[in-house]
Amino acid sequence: MQSTGIKRGSVSESQLVEIAGRKLKLSNLDKVLYPATGFTKGQVIDYYARIAPALLPHLAGRPLTMKRYPGGVDAEFFFEKNAPMHRPDWVKTAPIWSHGNRRNVNYILANDLPTLIWIANLAALELHPSLSLAKNIECPTMIVFDLDPGPPANIVQCAQVGLWVREIFDHFGLRSFAKTSGSKGLQIYVPLNTPTSYDVTKPFAHALARLLEQEHKELIVSDMKKQLRTNKVFVDWSQNDQHKTTVSVYSLRARERPTVSTPVTWDEVEHILKKKDPKLLVFEADQVLRRTEKMGDLFEPVQKLKQRLPDLAKLASVAPEAATVDLAAEAEKVTAPRTKAQKKTSQKQPARKELAAMEKKNASRKKASRV
Repeated sequence: MQSTGIKRGSVSESQLVEIAGRKLKLSNLDKVLYPATGFTKGQVIDYYARIAPALLPHLAGRPLTMKRYPGGVDAEFFFEKNAPMHRPDWVKTAPIWSHGNRRNVNYILANDLPTLIWIANLAALELHPSLSLAKNIECPTMIVFDLDPGPPANIVQCAQVGLWVREIFDHFGLRSFAKTSGSKGLQIYVPLNTPTSYDVTKPFAHALARLLEQEHKELIVSDMKKQLRTNKVFVDWSQNDQHKTTVSVYSLRARERPTVSTPVTWDEVEHILKKKDPKLLVFEADQVLRRTEKMGDLFEPVQKLKQRLPDLAKLASVAPEAATVDLAAEAEKVTAPRTKAQKKTSQKQPARKELAAMEKKNASRKKASRV
């Protein structure tokens, strides 16, 4: 694993470092960003530098949304999609049209180590890349299921649901991969890396979530309403959308401790279900570095493995007794040609005013904050 070679000093001290031929000014290295553990900004930067060989392939070429915590995890945060004006000229960006904002958003592409360290120096603790590459933004390279437990359910129940998701894809001869969210739940990734679109992956994910809900009503919910999630696992299918992002593998999370969204083996998922101990799948930055040294990048196939989703109608063959007209309806949405009016409607953001207000609020926060 790599290191920046930064030196520890006073909170106000800045350091000029050279990384891969790029000069960077790192600031406030002793500033504590995780008060409960004393984890500093310098340690955040060092973590990202050392995990970079495993992390960068999962970020390269993908529009990146940063979740910044200039005051630490206990203070206000903001999402940043549009690359800051003060970025170095070597930080690459990709213009992606935003239907909600009616303009291009210049997303950062974290293609190399200097860019990653520059991002970390902004106190961008969480990294949220697109499921698509910028060069083909309408084509997701994977389908994702975010398993979110509603208390008192926890990651143990998510493990059971994750194994059911794996079983469905095993039925179709497709490999799937698990990682912790770094927060409360588990996330299942199915690599595709073949021509497709969100018009295919999102309805498929929704139908699969419904199918699981019908089979396991006592544990699973596919509806987004939070009041329905008590002691159940919400199978979040909605992340499969061009306008949404999912936290990156190996990204830190802004929790009380510096936990990480960590790839895990299916044996580990089965083990936590057997032991019923949610702590078994909680990993902090130092643990992830040691795991990756020993195990390599467990998520490497997600970037390379080429697979194709089966026709949505075939989902009914997994559990015919649970299948309803809903699945057929979802399949019809995928196969039926859309009119120009429908396409235009689908491009509209239902919360355009809210997005604009949030962007304005974020801008004011950035001006007021000092990293």
